[in-house]
Amino acid sequence: MVLSSARHITHMDLDTFFVSVECLRNPKLKGKPVLIGGMSDRGVVASCSYEARKFGIHSGMAMKIAKRLCSHAHVVKSDYEAYSKYSRLVTDVIKDSVPLYEKASIDEFYIDLTGMDKFFGCLKYSDELKKKIVKESGLSISYALASNKLVSKVATNEVKPNGQLEIPFGNEKTFLSPLSIMKIPGIGKETGYRLLKMGVETVKTLSEIPVNMLYNLLGKWGIELHRKANGIDETPVIPYREQKSIGTEETFTTDTIDVKLLHQELVRMTEKIAFELRSQEKLTGCVVVKIRYSDFQTEQKQMTIDYTAFDDILIQKVKELFTGLYTKRQLIRLIGVRFTDLISGTHQIDMFNDSQEAIKLHQAMDSIKKQFGQQYLMRASACMDNKNITHAPKPYKT
Repeated sequence: MVLSSARHITHMDLDTFFVSVECLRNPKLKGKPVLIGGMSDRGVVASCSYEARKFGIHSGMAMKIAKRLCSHAHVVKSDYEAYSKYSRLVTDVIKDSVPLYEKASIDEFYIDLTGMDKFFGCLKYSDELKKKIVKESGLSISYALASNKLVSKVATNEVKPNGQLEIPFGNEKTFLSPLSIMKIPGIGKETGYRLLKMGVETVKTLSEIPVNMLYNLLGKWGIELHRKANGIDETPVIPYREQKSIGTEETFTTDTIDVKLLHQELVRMTEKIAFELRSQEKLTGCVVVKIRYSDFQTEQKQMTIDYTAFDDILIQKVKELFTGLYTKRQLIRLIGVRFTDLISGTHQIDMFNDSQEAIKLHQAMDSIKKQFGQQYLMRASACMDNKNITHAPKPYKT
């Protein structure tokens, strides 16, 4: 195991990522309160600008409440395709520049520069990497360099936006001590409330509580929390791995039991992510369908299939899964489709099932979609009145 004193971990975090992307696409939004998310009152805020945060708005807040807090805010519909594009761009820059990195989320990275201090100086190298990312992407990014992931992440949050900071080895506890306990990753509202009731407000106070007392209070998490409060974290930087799944979810404006509408939306969603599969030259070997009822109970069902990226096959499997899953006949709030077990490759022609006409048809449809956009070509069975849709299907990848 590499000793903590030998580690140099840089945490990089793109500042208000979704907002920054939208400001690149529309410079008129710069310096203004911006809300990213669903356009209807049932939507939520996916991200907001620093100008909007001054009004008490935060990610996860209902859009209806956010617009009340800042009536003059600019509301922009989420475009996850654009965010994924810029995320991949930044990922490629980091991939080409460092020996080991972990992509913690769409806009957050851990970089292990251990050993590079002998040649370049880790702080200088981190600064050069930041400048390269800004130059090639146009996005603002903050970073912190420390001896472990925990301290580097907390430090990055302290210097955002567009900041940089180094916490030298041995200064971890000194840096963390004056901060609020809520700055420690993993302390949620419930744990935070319990600690605050005990008069534990700062990390310094938390670090001085005997580990046995924290264990009695919080179980094994109490032991981990004691280590965090003392700046101890041996978690390794986990190498970035290829995408494992692709999916999309849809929240309805009004909870529905209309099976025809649900089938139409499933077809439309499946077409959308199947096209993205083919665009990435990938195939899926497993289909997952999810439904969330009006009481927020969530269920899902999956099916292993022969590797494919063809709409006809995937739509059939999605419908079969939905039919087997939707047995309660209760109102549905959300439906989702996800493809997992992804591999690189293109569809192999099945001589018993795929006709030459079908192959050419898919190729022609994809060509039109790439040239003019997916929204201009879809199956008639996917056409529907969108009044009951909160927003366009939201793709996500893991």
